[in-house]
Amino acid sequence: MTDPSTTTSAVLRARFAAMLGEERKSPWLAAFADVPREHYVPSFYRQDAQGQWQKVSEGDPGYLETVYSDTALTTQLDEHGIPTSSSSEPRLMLTMLDALDARPGHRLYELGLGTGYNAALASAHLGSDNVVSMDIDPDLVRLARRRLARGQHHPLVLNGDGAQGYPDRAPYDRIIATAGLHGIPPALLGQARQGTVVVAPIGFGIARVVVSGDGEATGRFLPVPAFFMPRRTPTKGPDFATLETQTGQPTTVPATDALDRLKFPLSLALPGYSSCTWQNETGEVTGVGLWTEDGSTATVHVSGKARQTGPRRLWDTVESLASAFPKDTPAREDFGLTITPEGQRAWYREPEGPSWSLPACK
Repeated sequence: MTDPSTTTSAVLRARFAAMLGEERKSPWLAAFADVPREHYVPSFYRQDAQGQWQKVSEGDPGYLETVYSDTALTTQLDEHGIPTSSSSEPRLMLTMLDALDARPGHRLYELGLGTGYNAALASAHLGSDNVVSMDIDPDLVRLARRRLARGQHHPLVLNGDGAQGYPDRAPYDRIIATAGLHGIPPALLGQARQGTVVVAPIGFGIARVVVSGDGEATGRFLPVPAFFMPRRTPTKGPDFATLETQTGQPTTVPATDALDRLKFPLSLALPGYSSCTWQNETGEVTGVGLWTEDGSTATVHVSGKARQTGPRRLWDTVESLASAFPKDTPAREDFGLTITPEGQRAWYREPEGPSWSLPACK
């Protein structure tokens, strides 16, 4: 007797793959049609009207339909209710997989196992023996390994710092990261061969570079916006208390430019920065806060007053970007990335254009 839930899943999965393929043909669509996403996302969290996280599981209304929608699904929260893992938006996953230009037989390394869904797609397309994936969270690794085995996928999945790679299986033909990075980890470049394609989230974009030599690579950003959970590293929180003792200094850059028009280049100029907003009773933004991992903090009021503290002058960086991009929102695909053994540099339009040094991944 046919299980109705399996039949429903198969039907939704076929429609799901067809939807993803509406804009372009892709060799990865067969994997999306074959791999049940619900095996890797048996539950997820979504916020209600009050902003509270509610768990949604199999059997809840709309569960399966949401799983097979083009939606990123939050799958893990920390003790403070902050998301720490998710299943990415499928169309973005497809875009990144397509950018790899990977073919059956290519050996793939993945930084960030997460739910295991991306590793399952890669195993279906490239063969499990050609896929290595690593995650820092042992609980995620344990769950993903069990879910992958259920789907008859057996890639090598490991617990550890994915930025260090896994040299025992190197060199890799393709490398993909599914965790937000500040730059391409040098250890991964050392485990690549000439011609290896690396696709990784950097800032609020996706970089695609091709390795040209020992520790050298170059490429551009894809046109799509993106936000991935960052690698888990110790950080300092914002120092708003110090700013309250300061007198605001005038700025001509609108506070909200940091939230929209300059958001992507700011993520390159201030890798790993965080932001928040203050709103009035009608929901209008009245102020913006920025801070970085070293404790540098800035607040800007919509009246045009800025305050800054810490090792770096964050709003000075925003003003510099506003001068470089005085009018329109710069397109992501106009940005590139050059990597040498001496460092990594993001640039605008051409390597000799405006540029920003990216920090080395530790």
